[in-house]
Amino acid sequence: MATRNDLPDTEKVLIVEDEPHALMGLAELISGWGYKTETARDGIEGWEKILAWNPAIVVTDLKMPRLDGLGLLRRLAEQAPNFKSSIAVVLLTAQGTIQVAVDAMKLGAYDFLLKPVDSTRLRNILANATRQRQTEIELEVARRRLRDTGVLGSMVGSSKAMREIFGLIEQIAPSNVSVLITGESGTGKELVARTLHDLSPRKPRPFVPVNCAAIPETLIESEIFGHEKGSFTGAVERRVGCFELAAGGTLLLDELAEMPIGTQAKLLRVLEERKLRRLGARNEIDVDVRVLAATNRNPEDAIAQSQLRSDLYYRLNVFHIQMPPLRTHLEDLPAMVEAMLTEMNAKHNRTVSGVAPSFLDRVMAYNWPGNARELRNTVERAVILCQDGMPLDAGHLMAGFGKSQSASAPVSDDSGIVPVRVGNTVDEAERMLIVRTLEATGQNKTRAAEILGVSLKTLHNKLKEYNQNREPGAA
Repeated sequence: MATRNDLPDTEKVLIVEDEPHALMGLAELISGWGYKTETARDGIEGWEKILAWNPAIVVTDLKMPRLDGLGLLRRLAEQAPNFKSSIAVVLLTAQGTIQVAVDAMKLGAYDFLLKPVDSTRLRNILANATRQRQTEIELEVARRRLRDTGVLGSMVGSSKAMREIFGLIEQIAPSNVSVLITGESGTGKELVARTLHDLSPRKPRPFVPVNCAAIPETLIESEIFGHEKGSFTGAVERRVGCFELAAGGTLLLDELAEMPIGTQAKLLRVLEERKLRRLGARNEIDVDVRVLAATNRNPEDAIAQSQLRSDLYYRLNVFHIQMPPLRTHLEDLPAMVEAMLTEMNAKHNRTVSGVAPSFLDRVMAYNWPGNARELRNTVERAVILCQDGMPLDAGHLMAGFGKSQSASAPVSDDSGIVPVRVGNTVDEAERMLIVRTLEATGQNKTRAAEILGVSLKTLHNKLKEYNQNREPGAA
């Protein structure tokens, strides 16, 4: 089969049928559903139309003169071994040739349909085939873009580490397998999850991210599984949980290790049985959701500390993507800055013209403890400060950039010391340490939690406690 540079139009359907009335009827029916149609009266003419017209779907009768449907399928398999990724072949067969149609499926046919044709089933088959072809085309476009520019979806990078991750994403995106995404805060774990969703057949359906650390322990089951009216105090109406919100799509459970152990057990059951029961409900609901999970903690450490169930870990860890910290692949930074500049120009309606060497020299010399999230914030601030038509330069970086404190110790002044006096209580010392750490990280709670060695949920609870204990009128 001739190599084509253009990708097939997913709405092109070639109908191959030797009986004129059946051919005309199918063409009118399928055209009426919004597809572009071409017709052929046998397999030879059908093959010529495939080469010339490049359809995404071929609907062909099994029994025809000269070259029948099975022969057309064999020719595709011989001359275009990868045809299944670009052409869906649907066979029309009589009752007595079902076994032949089943054998044809082994050669790569997409589906078969008994005559007389059930129009509802045919329409569903075409719709499913169109969605699958569209996903495969988008994946091929992503591969070409990756080869040409080092870009996959919204992710940028041409380093060895990032190309390995891109390759794994390409492989597993079209499937329904669970994926565990790990890495430091700010390395782009949610971006990986969104890319997996966008390159899958589930793309038209919702992508629902849930930060398990940000939901109070008393509400997390309701948020994830939903609840019925009256199931607990304050449940004044039925609530649909995140699993149902993501129906047919993808659910990302971020900061998985912060989920209560009891909730993890219920989650495991939903993953195993593909059914859930809202809080207070009697009946179970079928769920069709792809579940991805992310954590900035080492899963083995979380298991050892009884903060992550080992059986849930093994169930989710079908594939594992470890995101590298930005400091280990700084060669990707110039391309990332350019991509972020384009994003920020659009976001803020600006026309910053590029990136000056002085800006790149400074950012390349920094180790980025906040990873890509910190880089994005830095670029966004610089874009806001830069005049339209001018490039970003070192003057657009905040004062003292590159002279940040050690990631291992929060500081309150240039000495790197948090002062604790005799007479201070342990609670007061803890509060000062948390406040100073937040100041040192620019109020980045995720980074502060990492430095302090506590969970994000613990930090949120401490801050809530401090706020409640603050005297009226205090700043």
